[in-house]
Amino acid sequence: MDLLRTPDDRFDDLAGFPLAPRWVEVGNPDGGAAIRVATYAAGPDDAPAVLMLHGEPTWSYLYRHVVDAVVGAGLRAVAVDMVGFGRSDKPAAIADHSYARHVAWTTEVVAALGLRDVVLLGQDWGGLIGLRLVAAEPERYAGVVASNTGLPTGDHDMPAVWWQFRRAVEKAQVLDVGRLVASGCVRGLADADRAAYDAPFPDETFKAGPRAMPLLVPTRPDDPENGPNRAAWEELRRFGKPFLVAFSDSDPITGAMAPVLRDDIPGAAGRAHPTIEDAGHFLQEDGGAELGRVVAEFTASLPR
Repeated sequence: MDLLRTPDDRFDDLAGFPLAPRWVEVGNPDGGAAIRVATYAAGPDDAPAVLMLHGEPTWSYLYRHVVDAVVGAGLRAVAVDMVGFGRSDKPAAIADHSYARHVAWTTEVVAALGLRDVVLLGQDWGGLIGLRLVAAEPERYAGVVASNTGLPTGDHDMPAVWWQFRRAVEKAQVLDVGRLVASGCVRGLADADRAAYDAPFPDETFKAGPRAMPLLVPTRPDDPENGPNRAAWEELRRFGKPFLVAFSDSDPITGAMAPVLRDDIPGAAGRAHPTIEDAGHFLQEDGGAELGRVVAEFTASLPR
């Protein structure tokens, strides 16, 4: 596996995201050099923590407003750049990426950080991966906030808008990451923020991760990850710890998953599940401060 590393100066002077990375190394399944993963933390070391996992094609910059709200409430925020995204190392081939590998890599990162009694906040692939982590180690998590995400098993077709997105990624000779993020926002995205999403990818050779992830979503009954996802669903249907569904009001990709999560997971029963208004798929951009307050209030309310 050939690994690429984005030069540090690509991340200079990012507006609103002053956090310096803490590096964690995870295993290379091909037996080569270890893969360096960027993690970020803010807030008191001994405070209740929220683990924030992003998705496609973003990185932890997406959570900057959420981090501010969580830390402002006296809590700790921890974020992770997926392998192939942000400051993390980038496998150079699309074939280097698989759903199982991303689950394994993120599992290694969480263990290396020593996170226990933590709240998971997962959006997009941050939920597809994060919910698998919760199902595998429910004792590690105090609760879950699921935002514009799900755990597909290939039994139901993805929305037409998602297929349009997948085809656009597959066909693009030049993948405009900043534009993709902007297309998932309803309040617009500033030029400086678009540039921050482009920063991890100096040229097309760095974009195997963003190109791979749409191909890895289970979309058919014989997908290799259907078995693990179905097994995860069985565990989640026994997950009685607090579970909050905080979706936006304008995400045609994941909107149908909100009632499934609310109805199928015991820890979601009897809760008031908020909707972030006037927000698209990337609700952290459109309503990050509001989402941050929701997450902070949920986390602070949990028994310790």
